[in-house]
Amino acid sequence: MKFHKSITLKRLERVVRASMAGTEYAGFCIACGHKQHGVEPDAEAYRCESCGESKVYGAEDLALAIM
Repeated sequence: MKFHKSITLKRLERVVRASMAGTEYAGFCIACGHKQHGVEPDAEAYRCESCGESKVYGAEDLALAIM
């Protein structure tokens, strides 16, 4: 899976930690890098609010894929 260059492990870590605390659930569009709120940790291929592509994935799954 190819990721947008703005999706870094550090960026994902912040969102995953917030998700574990229950304060934020977000994912990222692998096409444009947009951070999208209200995305479940295991989300796959949601439509991006920014670019319209169906390439939004949950932050936790992306973190595992990057590692």
